[in-house]
Amino acid sequence: MKYDYLIVGAGFAGSVMAERLASQLNKKVLVVEKRNHIAGNAYDEYDEHGILVHRYGPHIFHTNSKEVFEYLSLFTEWIPYEHKVLAKIGKELYPIPINRMTINKLYNLNLKTEEEVKHYFENVREKRFPILNSEDIIVDQVGKDLFEKFFKHYTKKQWDLEPKELSPSVCGRIPIRTNDDCRYFTDKYQFMPKDGYTKMFQKILNHKNIEVILDTDYKRILDSVKFDKMIYTGPIDYFFDYKFGKLPYRSIRFEFKNINQEQYQETAQVNYVDNLVEYTRVIEHKLLNQQNSGTTTISFEYSHQNGEPFYPIPTEENKRQSLLYRDESEKLTNVIFCGRLAEYQYYNMDQIVANTLKIFENEVR
Repeated sequence: MKYDYLIVGAGFAGSVMAERLASQLNKKVLVVEKRNHIAGNAYDEYDEHGILVHRYGPHIFHTNSKEVFEYLSLFTEWIPYEHKVLAKIGKELYPIPINRMTINKLYNLNLKTEEEVKHYFENVREKRFPILNSEDIIVDQVGKDLFEKFFKHYTKKQWDLEPKELSPSVCGRIPIRTNDDCRYFTDKYQFMPKDGYTKMFQKILNHKNIEVILDTDYKRILDSVKFDKMIYTGPIDYFFDYKFGKLPYRSIRFEFKNINQEQYQETAQVNYVDNLVEYTRVIEHKLLNQQNSGTTTISFEYSHQNGEPFYPIPTEENKRQSLLYRDESEKLTNVIFCGRLAEYQYYNMDQIVANTLKIFENEVR
């Protein structure tokens, strides 16, 4: 059989593109996924204790884009969920992103207004110019002590690099607040898919024009499948057989544990921001989906170098290397590179969906 499109990868970028091609343009699409499941890193499933767990770490849906929210709403109902994160230093827990409550608890202060908090930050910050890295961007806002307590060790654990070796965008993604808002995100739309991400992906891919093959490296079937164009969402360096060298990624190892108690921690996510423990954070999965059960399942996350590629490592050197691949990709007329791995770019879920819809409208349609 001949397909109009071969799509490599069944994560957000590949699945959304497959759905649009099939439903809007009536194209025949073959989706090839190397893992044994769809949904990419958003994959979730019920464990043996009946708790819906995010196998590749917590995926919290949040967006300000009405278009993205309405598009995904075609495939799922939602439950409202506002993510809150606590940072653990020693035995104490503090709201993160840093806000007025964090400052008051940490330093035993009684700052009452946003102006007082701004004034506090102004007194402790160290002016850095130009802002060249992740240390600069935080120290410039809140000074050295808060940087060292909340960012330095956590970043080193997560990336195995010092913050000053990383692009400002890494730590700069986390806001600094002067009010008591303890929500991790402030986007207009904050929800979780009612029946989980995997069920949502099943609906996205449930179209008569879409065929999905799992457990298969696309290179193994290239000679036996006829197609006109390819949408590639895998690692861009793998596509080009690593001709400019392997692009560095951080991976994560997950340890899941079921505990015979109703709740393990105060919030779904606790970040361990000091260097007393090796793991970066602990997730309590049933709190993400607001499930009721007598036991609870938690996961410990350990960042490491080898394994599934999760995060492109944003350094200047890696960016230069990735641009060599991007230049190479632009020479191809029948392949579109789309998504986090194919563009060597960190995207939130909503950004991947928005970007894929945009590529569909501008380059495919």
